[in-house]
Amino acid sequence: MDEEIEKLFQRMLDPEESEAYNFADKLGLKATEEVKDKLIELVLSDDWEAAYLACRALSKTPWNEESLDAIFKAIHDRKNKQQQGAFVQILEEFDLSQRFVDVFRVYLFGNFKSSSLAKEYLDSVEFDISPRTIRKAEKHWNHYLHNPEDPDSLSIKKSEVEPMLLEMRELFSD
Repeated sequence: MDEEIEKLFQRMLDPEESEAYNFADKLGLKATEEVKDKLIELVLSDDWEAAYLACRALSKTPWNEESLDAIFKAIHDRKNKQQQGAFVQILEEFDLSQRFVDVFRVYLFGNFKSSSLAKEYLDSVEFDISPRTIRKAEKHWNHYLHNPEDPDSLSIKKSEVEPMLLEMRELFSD
């Protein structure tokens, strides 16, 4: 990696740096394959603040799908349960149109903040839906019905999810 990129990483990861977001943005705009790989490593690291900044940098790169794979992995990692909402919030910087099932899973199984943010994405993002997408969503819904993390929210989610799935199924019915 060249010296300029190394300095951007140092500044972005410096806990004393008040402009860390700006350095993350600059790093993302200059990202190469090598930089992308290092950012993805950071997303999956144990330092959630560095991971969040890496997510922000990745949002400026052309590697949407690879970045989202890593971010959703971090969201579902139990070690990030307390910071899950921050990771879900950064998703607004990405193209989620191909990620209905991933967002739906966060809505079902995330903590309150991440579930609320995921619901907002489900309501506002125009997703590419296929019969396969619907089957995958139904699989996760059935798993949730039999294993709700918060039994008190089951009736609320039922009232939101069942009409959503029905509407999606109707898109493909003859």
